[in-house]
Amino acid sequence: MISDHDPIVAIATAPGRGGIGVVRVSSPARLDALIEAIVGRPLTPRHAHFLPFKDANGVLIDEGIALAFPAPHSYTGEHVVEFQGHGGPVVLRRLLARCLEAGREQGIRLAEPGEFTRRAFLNDRMDLAQAEAVADLIDASSEAAARSAAASMTGAFSEQVTGLADRIVHLRMLVEATLDFPEEEIEFLEKYQARSVLDAIASDLSHLLAQARQGAILREGLHVVLAGQPNVGKSSLLNALAGFEAAIVTPIAGTTRDKVVQQITIEGVPLHIVDTAGLRETTDTVEQIGIARTWAEIEQADVILHLLDATQPQPELDAAITSRLPARTPVLEIINKMDLVEGGNDGARDSAGDAVDARADARIDANVVAGGAPGVDVNANVAGHPAKRLGISALTGEGLDTLRQELLAIAGWNPSGESPYLARERHIQALLQAAGHLEIAGEHAALSDRVLDLFAEELRLAHGALTSITGEFTSDDLLGVIFSRFCIGK
Repeated sequence: MISDHDPIVAIATAPGRGGIGVVRVSSPARLDALIEAIVGRPLTPRHAHFLPFKDANGVLIDEGIALAFPAPHSYTGEHVVEFQGHGGPVVLRRLLARCLEAGREQGIRLAEPGEFTRRAFLNDRMDLAQAEAVADLIDASSEAAARSAAASMTGAFSEQVTGLADRIVHLRMLVEATLDFPEEEIEFLEKYQARSVLDAIASDLSHLLAQARQGAILREGLHVVLAGQPNVGKSSLLNALAGFEAAIVTPIAGTTRDKVVQQITIEGVPLHIVDTAGLRETTDTVEQIGIARTWAEIEQADVILHLLDATQPQPELDAAITSRLPARTPVLEIINKMDLVEGGNDGARDSAGDAVDARADARIDANVVAGGAPGVDVNANVAGHPAKRLGISALTGEGLDTLRQELLAIAGWNPSGESPYLARERHIQALLQAAGHLEIAGEHAALSDRVLDLFAEELRLAHGALTSITGEFTSDDLLGVIFSRFCIGK
């Protein structure tokens, strides 16, 4: 049975060939015998030694740097030794096998994914939010995400959470002390200004939640789905946002049969842009499958870009699509091909004729403003579904900067604000739970001292939600899920 007290070993560097490879060992007990077996001499703590690494017969495996970190001054808080040699997979496997052989009597075994960082958490070298930030820093897909993960890893996010939890504990202490002396209950809320203290805690929690939500978007990215009838320019918009031809564009309706996903980054925020099959009535079996997948993708979207054609307005069909869009999901109505209407080039106008002028007038009557200029209708409502409307041209790039800024706004991004913490969904949910309990506590406070016991209980629940973020009260099952997603050797 696997134990958190077993000595463990793993290759700590990424698979493949490289200039340097590291084999890491961690153990609650000293590792003197293992060190002696591999390098033939003791190691001075925290000093780099250039030495040969040898097998049981004294045959050279490799040579490199050996480092020893006695407990508790190590990454895991246990006794740790690292053998840093050349980064070839064969030589690293031989060195790993030698560590397992030399440490057999101590019960050394291969480390599970994330087990070194799990040991660091269990030995109070870092809290749970910091441990998660280690994995997030490794997985960061942008500079902004890496900066935010580094901030969380150093404990900045945990300090904010712990500070709020401590303030709640102080208020709880006053409440519960008062409950032990009923004769003082009547004046408690006024005497300790409990309502104003609670309001201040709730306000600071709301601010932290806003930062955490930004950080969650940095970590996960925004799932943006392009939807609309065939040939409204969904694939062209995907290509324009991506900066290259990620999707096939043709004049033939129904070209896109399955989703095309492209990740882009705006101001450090990752966006997963999904081009989908055009929505229409069709008897084509393959296209029907693509349309069904489009609706499934729409259900999972964080943001929906509903594209419409400025030159071919079909309000009834567009309204039918809008009526099926999830009411919970933000929608931007994107009027594409604005280069072919008012302000378009003469060649486009000549080819489209008077009909284009009429359609342009119709679009203007609908409060569509090309390029996101002042006057964009932010309260448009089609078939009862609220949406913002923006006029763009995927061909010329008109309005795309405004579209990018709208997507950032929906993501809650504030480039002039504080750096967000790279929070996870479980952090967001814990903060929301804490905020909910504080809100109920405020309702009890409004009833004065008659329900102080309920007031105290809500404070206790809010405190528990916050401490679950840092791992003060965390189930073993949750720990297993979190650390199993780490890479081996970390």
